[in-house]
Amino acid sequence: MKINIIIALCLASMHVFGQKRITISGFVKEKGSQELLTGANVYITRSATGAATNNYGFYSLTIPASDSVTITCSLVGYETITETISARTDVELSLALSSIRQLDEVTISARKQDDNVSGSAQMSVVEIPIDQIKKIPSLLGEKDVLKGLQLMPGVQKGTEGQTGLYVRGGGPDQNLIILDDAVVYNASHLFGFFSVFNSDAIKRVELTKGGFPARYGGRLSSVVEMDMKEGNKEKLHGEGGIGLISSRLTLEGPIKKGKSSFLVSGRRTYIDVLAAPVLNVMQKKKEQKGFRPGYYFYDLNAKINYDLGAKDKLYVSGYLGQDKFYVKEESGSFKMKAGLNWGNTTATMRWNHVFNRKLFANTALVFTNFNFTTTSYIREPIVDESNATTESRLRYDSRIQDLSFKSDFDFYPNASHAIKFGVQATRHKSTPSALAMSGTDAEGTIDPLEKPMYSLEGGAYVEDTWQPFDALKMNLGFRMSYFKADKKTYLNPEPRFSAALKLAPDFSAKASYARMNQYVHLLSNTGLGLPTDLWVTSTDRIAPQQSSQVAFGLAKDLQNKGLTITLEGFYKDMQRILSYREGASFLGVNGENANDVSWQDNVTSGKGWSYGSEFLIQKKSGKFSGWIGYTLSWIYWKFPELNNGQTFHPRYDRRHDVSVVGIYELNKRITMSASWVYGTGNALTVPSAIYYPMSDNFFTRYDPSDKALNDLYLNQNSNDRRYAASEFPAKNSFRAEAFHRLDLAIQFHKKKKRHERTWEFSVYNAYNRKNPFFYDRSEEKMSDGEWKTVLKKYSLFPVVPSFSYNFKF
Repeated sequence: MKINIIIALCLASMHVFGQKRITISGFVKEKGSQELLTGANVYITRSATGAATNNYGFYSLTIPASDSVTITCSLVGYETITETISARTDVELSLALSSIRQLDEVTISARKQDDNVSGSAQMSVVEIPIDQIKKIPSLLGEKDVLKGLQLMPGVQKGTEGQTGLYVRGGGPDQNLIILDDAVVYNASHLFGFFSVFNSDAIKRVELTKGGFPARYGGRLSSVVEMDMKEGNKEKLHGEGGIGLISSRLTLEGPIKKGKSSFLVSGRRTYIDVLAAPVLNVMQKKKEQKGFRPGYYFYDLNAKINYDLGAKDKLYVSGYLGQDKFYVKEESGSFKMKAGLNWGNTTATMRWNHVFNRKLFANTALVFTNFNFTTTSYIREPIVDESNATTESRLRYDSRIQDLSFKSDFDFYPNASHAIKFGVQATRHKSTPSALAMSGTDAEGTIDPLEKPMYSLEGGAYVEDTWQPFDALKMNLGFRMSYFKADKKTYLNPEPRFSAALKLAPDFSAKASYARMNQYVHLLSNTGLGLPTDLWVTSTDRIAPQQSSQVAFGLAKDLQNKGLTITLEGFYKDMQRILSYREGASFLGVNGENANDVSWQDNVTSGKGWSYGSEFLIQKKSGKFSGWIGYTLSWIYWKFPELNNGQTFHPRYDRRHDVSVVGIYELNKRITMSASWVYGTGNALTVPSAIYYPMSDNFFTRYDPSDKALNDLYLNQNSNDRRYAASEFPAKNSFRAEAFHRLDLAIQFHKKKKRHERTWEFSVYNAYNRKNPFFYDRSEEKMSDGEWKTVLKKYSLFPVVPSFSYNFKF
């Protein structure tokens, strides 16, 4: 009897292990344009077997063979489809999803668990649909993907109106910003008030704050990954808009219908054109004669793609953007010209190849360049010397240029594993320089003080999204990063881990750990991530920055309401972060030993740590959508050579941060939206006392109650008084006022026979909150005649109404 039972079990095991398995694979596209869709979920209906499409729309499912199976495909913002197919042999199946155009609530109940936040092994990831970003109120009507991300928990905002991202205690240089595989070093226009990304050209944006997959490396705090649209392969399509300060136009269409397509998107501001009449009036005034300032920026995105066959696709894309600010003045023998120019250039060539139904590859060659240049020329007469002039020239350059190669593979061995692996290599060329020259009748060119620095950064990684059983899904990864500069080589292992454990069908607990290394650094006097800051790479003297982050969280999906709720806590440790020494400047001046000055002599390294919790409730689609986010966090820095070695808060430390965003589609013609933000004030350093020069060698501390001393000071020559010295307390020990603001917008849509138009009216800072932009000490005369030193707050934006006209055809 026992022998019969054993034989029966063996035969049953042989049947199970010998059962034939087949693979279903293909691409998911948007119906009508053939745009490949990222993150679409393809799964066997009413089962736990499924997969998500990769960044190029490819998926692969390995299942037991059967007479037939029903496939379901879903993606937020698109109609869910099902298809029944024969599953006796391998199947190549491409699916097309229709975009949801109606205003009715999206049916969520049929979505698979993996389509929800609670079913994903990844945590600390947020995604805002581009369609939502275009409906959020914005400054001067300029829709901005980075400002949309600023409204998410865990992302601190800089100063009023800035696009900088400060993620979980990290600075603006610690964000890896990727556009079609190309790194964008400086993402700001107009000194940080707008980003360089034209939302009309962007298909998808995703922010990862922690638990980084092994495929990402090179930054400490976040990854912002953006994909450009590929272009409509079926028909010509266009969209654009006219706003108060800029206009934009995007065209896309087929090169060869069904096989290849193009996309061209441009944007330019016309501040310089609008200002011209005002400047002409100023020219008529004697005191303004010959004086003319100007500013403009522009963007250009372009992309073409071509299907080389069922298994090969080729993409070529690029971005070019530039900001130009200039001032000219000429009067008699006096002449002055000055300018600030900065911009990005990227170019990407990618080849997709499907080796078989389980193996997909993307190989890319990438070029990226960022440059910032300041120039100044002054010619002025020499006093008491007839017909003699003196000239001075200045030029400051900061450049970083990368040439990269990367190859990434997606391997789907079975339904329990999705493996990614690949290699990346980047040659950096950075040119930090600061120089000046002056003299009577100066001639010739200016040579840089710093020679170009070359370095090599590389990495190899492997990661596996493994589901050992239905209740547990994990992403296990390992990355080895490499960096070589001069004679120094750095080799750093970077383990990665994230997991989700289902506590209920729509509720899970999550955990993650990630170690990151950063070999490219931004030196800043302001901490704002402005284009005037200096990009440098690690050297034999400057070690790479390093961070370790752990996070824990809960995720809940309310499927019947289309809501996702997440609660996360994190702790991040940062080592060897860089800052300028006290009083150091990036600008060297021509003179004695000027060529001996290097940026490496002006920096110091320290450590930092941050921790906190984040809450998010989000609804991505439906008649009413939006989110509520809250962050509670602490950030600390400690540098041996700053603040007397004592711990201090960096500028962007904020204890509380709240954002509320609501979008309501009243009907097919009217969309209303509002956003409200609140944040604890920034940590700043302001002088606690002022010392005035009373003689060549004597300074005295200002005391408003000492009338005699005050009168003596006020009777001094103003040129003497300006040399007053300030006494500063502990670094960043002053906390600015809290920041809060309400923005409102309403859009009026109208569909016509061949096009659709939208008028938008918005109000930025609707209740005219005077948020602090900066503080300064000044002297004010009181009503009793006494003088008093006060701290004055300066605000930037009052109520700012705007309107724009947008169209599609």
